[in-house]
Amino acid sequence: MTVLDRNNVQIKGDGHRAMIFAHGFGCDQNMWRFVAPAFEQDFKTVLFDHVGAGNSDLAAYDAAKYSSLSGYADDLIEICRELDIHQGVFVGHSVSAMIGVLASLKAPGLFESLILVGPSPRYINDGDYVGGFSSAEIDELLESLDDNHLGWSAAMAPAIMGNPDRPELGEELTNSFCRTDPEIAKAFARVTFTSDNREDLPNVTARTLILQSRDDIIASEEVGEFVHEQVQNSELIVLNASGHCPNLSAPAEVISAIRTFVR
Repeated sequence: MTVLDRNNVQIKGDGHRAMIFAHGFGCDQNMWRFVAPAFEQDFKTVLFDHVGAGNSDLAAYDAAKYSSLSGYADDLIEICRELDIHQGVFVGHSVSAMIGVLASLKAPGLFESLILVGPSPRYINDGDYVGGFSSAEIDELLESLDDNHLGWSAAMAPAIMGNPDRPELGEELTNSFCRTDPEIAKAFARVTFTSDNREDLPNVTARTLILQSRDDIIASEEVGEFVHEQVQNSELIVLNASGHCPNLSAPAEVISAIRTFVR
């Protein structure tokens, strides 16, 4: 099993420079289907599934390795090195935003630019820092997922997606959550929602674009502002979009912001 097979890596596009897209929790590379094709003319686009998601090799899942976001960052670096990517553009949604941050710190020169869609360095409130959830709320969320994966997915996915006037979006995210192996989903959720990458942000040297939706129950505008303040060479754009998945609900806005940034 090669690295590219392990992560179901798909490569398209005509450009010499690489743009690699990474999906969030409970999703797979299909979540970029409205965005990635817009860049195939100018970039070599690279899409992949985190181990445990989509059509990745489930046999490659190692509970110890993936007990922190660092294990996922190592996979990202491995994929990029296999494809000989240097000074690429990384586009990461949700938890993959921090996975990209970690990869950029572990392997300087890998990415010239980071595009972070709905990033959060910590979901749990801590003193003056407002991540959006209390520790008890995260414990309750994880316990609910542990007790009833399908029920949790059906309840949470539409809330995460937002856009109640477009129920088909919530249904798509629900189905994506439900396709994920329950045990892997529980482990990845715990890693995601208990991680704390605040101290990593000031060390980022890559040029960074932060894309923030309005009315995002997972990563609020306040969190987006925090990331912007902590990453020295960063730009924050609040999209005309609601919910946590603007790559599905508002792809035109995401494409426009990325296109302007990479120019």
